[in-house]
Amino acid sequence: MGLYYVSVKKEDRIGGHFLSVYILCKLIVMNPFSFFLLLLIVVPVVEIYFLIQVGGVIGAFSTIVLIVITAVLGAYLFRQQGLATFQRVQATIARGEIPALEMIEGLVLMVSGGLLLTPGFFTDTVGFLCLVPLLRAKIALSVIKNQVGGASSFQQGGFKQDPHSDVSDEDIIEGEFKREDDKKLEK
Repeated sequence: MGLYYVSVKKEDRIGGHFLSVYILCKLIVMNPFSFFLLLLIVVPVVEIYFLIQVGGVIGAFSTIVLIVITAVLGAYLFRQQGLATFQRVQATIARGEIPALEMIEGLVLMVSGGLLLTPGFFTDTVGFLCLVPLLRAKIALSVIKNQVGGASSFQQGGFKQDPHSDVSDEDIIEGEFKREDDKKLEK
């Protein structure tokens, strides 16, 4: 899984935390599977902690009501934002453009909807943040920038030849061909 035990001395502390936590975080960044596994463990623990803390302050029944209210409000806002994004997708397609940004925003909205329907305050906070259009657009732009590498060849006016490829225009031979086995099939 990419996680290793590291023995640490007292003088190896960084800002009050052990060096092993730093190394553990570095190993998780290198392996996405480990990161998601850690999320599956940490997020429920954080949610349970917040639920217990809030329940201790405002009571168990009030905490449950608050969770239901955030889920209903989140579903309502998710529906509104989803319809607005769908309308932008349709408008972009009508202009003859590829709706890349809107599609990624739609994926962010899907994650947001799942987080909002998950009971808990931490997931609701992240879900509500993903519903903010400006923040959602920044997330989508960063995904496009990191995954696609900026503007694609579609946005630049079609397919273009890679300047680093070994194929040149002189290697292309135009011509016509006829399959010999077509004559055999006709007989």
